[in-house]
Amino acid sequence: MQEFWREYSPAVIFSIVLHGALIAAVILAAHLSLHRMPEIIKPLALDAVVIDARTLRPSAPAPAAPPAVAAPAPAPAPAPVREPVAKATAQLLSAQTRAAEQAKRVADEQRLADAQRVANTQRVADAQKIAEAQRAAEAQKLAEAQRAADAQKAADAKKVADARMKADREAELRKQLADEEHVHEVESGPLSASYYAMLQARITRSWIKPPSASAGIDCRIEVTQVPGGEIVGARVTQCNGDAAVRQSIENAVYRASPLPDPPDPALFHRQFTFEFKPDE
Repeated sequence: MQEFWREYSPAVIFSIVLHGALIAAVILAAHLSLHRMPEIIKPLALDAVVIDARTLRPSAPAPAAPPAVAAPAPAPAPAPVREPVAKATAQLLSAQTRAAEQAKRVADEQRLADAQRVANTQRVADAQKIAEAQRAAEAQKLAEAQRAADAQKAADAKKVADARMKADREAELRKQLADEEHVHEVESGPLSASYYAMLQARITRSWIKPPSASAGIDCRIEVTQVPGGEIVGARVTQCNGDAAVRQSIENAVYRASPLPDPPDPALFHRQFTFEFKPDE
């Protein structure tokens, strides 16, 4: 209701004022017509001759006719009262027509304004949809580009990691081969022979010969050590002596602990086997 009054209030107010003015004009015209003084009817002057009745008796007297009297002229009609009312009614109808036309123009203008507003709103909504679609497309494009960049970055990182891993494996392999080659060279060289001769001499010095030991003792001993030369295991695997000889050799190995460090780290082995020949 407030929206209707806001949109059509000028036309309604104009129509009300116009109708009020027309009604007042009609009332005033009727009032003036009723209080207008009627015109005085004046008698019509007649040109007549009076004839004596006796002069009309030469012969047989005829009955005297009454003197002719002229008929009075019709009185002028009073001024019509309906003319102002009809005029006011016509003015009222004309004013109503103009008011209706004005209201129709206002309504048409309002409809055009509403249609224009709806069209503008629709254009704004369409433009907003287009902008949102463009933003969504741009966001999707950026997301796809970011995913592609991340995938490329991951692929590059994987390639670098694979290359580093391959290089590390190759380096480790080269080091291992170099170590093995070095160990082979050391073990086949004079350092290995001197180191094992030193170990044999140390164990031999720690050996307490049992009474049952005969000349020509030849035994094979399996020794387990930890870094630093500490003996953690000694076992005679082959021997030409009896049990007492075997036990005495194992005890000698434990008494020789810790063993001396090798001249080259490549000669260190946690477990090694050597020949025990105390008579040589």
